[in-house]
Amino acid sequence: MAENSAGTVYTATASDANGDAVTFSISGGADAALFQVTGAGALSFRVPPDFEAPTDANGDNVYEVTLAASDGRASSSLALRITVTDATTGSFVVRRVGTGFAGPVFVTAMPDNSGRVIVVERGGRILLLNPSTGAIAATPMLDISGQVSTDGERGLLAVALAPDYATSGRAYVYLTALDGSIQVRRYTSSAGNRDVLDSASGDVLLSIPHPRNNHNGGWLGFGADGLLYVATGDGGGANDPDGNGQNRSTLLGKMLRIDVSRDDFPNDTARDYGIPAANPFAAGGGAGEVWLYGLRNPFRNSFDRATGELWIADVGQGAVEEVDRVRTSQSGLNMGWPLFEGSQPLLGSNPAGLTMPVTEYGHGSGPAQGNSITGGFVYRGPVEPLQGLYVFADFVSNNIWTVPIAGLTPGTTTPSTAFTNRNAAFVPNAGSLAGIVGFGEDQAGNLYIVSINGSIFAILPSI
Repeated sequence: MAENSAGTVYTATASDANGDAVTFSISGGADAALFQVTGAGALSFRVPPDFEAPTDANGDNVYEVTLAASDGRASSSLALRITVTDATTGSFVVRRVGTGFAGPVFVTAMPDNSGRVIVVERGGRILLLNPSTGAIAATPMLDISGQVSTDGERGLLAVALAPDYATSGRAYVYLTALDGSIQVRRYTSSAGNRDVLDSASGDVLLSIPHPRNNHNGGWLGFGADGLLYVATGDGGGANDPDGNGQNRSTLLGKMLRIDVSRDDFPNDTARDYGIPAANPFAAGGGAGEVWLYGLRNPFRNSFDRATGELWIADVGQGAVEEVDRVRTSQSGLNMGWPLFEGSQPLLGSNPAGLTMPVTEYGHGSGPAQGNSITGGFVYRGPVEPLQGLYVFADFVSNNIWTVPIAGLTPGTTTPSTAFTNRNAAFVPNAGSLAGIVGFGEDQAGNLYIVSINGSIFAILPSI
């Protein structure tokens, strides 16, 4: 039944061999208190159910109630499961718009008003996809397959086109080099063909030694301030064994912010960029590149195209997955790792001034649980019922959720009971949303979902 429905949701019938009158009552079920039934068998909710705020015992919009039929001498029972559906589902469809990719991990818009999107494969290729036809351009936008390590969580993990890509032709990629180091490289396309980046034009802007093959971070993006934000993991291992998260002088376990329009270090080939004057440690007290610190593995993040806020999804260790909401005017925040995992104390002291997540969820297999968060986007596209919702997922449990950003306030950690599980509403027309490893937007604000299994999906308005 659809949410917000009033009136009868089920009508029970029964007969008596002796012709005696039969009456009905509620005799049990995990959600019995939420229902009422007439003596004639008309079952209804006491309060119309809300899909976005389920009140059933399991929190999964499946309500359980048991009815009893009695003639005054004997009785029989019937266990019911009533599924409440989302009334907004009909306003959009989830469509598979591309398939046949080899380990896709990232998608973003091609900013030429063509409607195409850019797909990053972990092995080292960047491809152009036409989501209207499913066609993949025959010539890769970039192919550096022989220059990328894919051991563990390594690989070519993200791309960000310069805000002036149409004129500059510059693109920035985040990858793991063959020696295991994290690199941010710049590639350039020719003025006559912005569809292809020159693989020989690669310039290593930033190189960071990375000791292990996990917690590589793997995201970069331009803020509204024109600066490049780069998310790095803590270097790997349990409990941040190298102490990078809380060490403001290292570049691991951080959100970095650099100015790629200039080079403040002309004699250092591993630092081909500038330090923004507004960075918190530009004048000392830490590495000048650091904007935020205390992160474990901020693998997928996004800027809200309407507000410019940065939404960070930090992958947890053994208990909690977290989401952080930060304005770009803020800087120097300590996000807590490894002193805290989410809002839970983990190691060492509890210094003042830590920034707690705006929401989090625990590890497990329930409808509001998982084991590895995949950060998404604040939806700003054409589907009105989804607008203003943060859409995100879990790579392990395959749960996909929305939560209203109006209820996510910095300084308060909203519990996962505020999430709406969208697994049923987001069933695609082909394939399955398994192994969700990334989200992206096109120029129109349509939201895309990346499955590591080889497919790209889009949430589109119903026609």
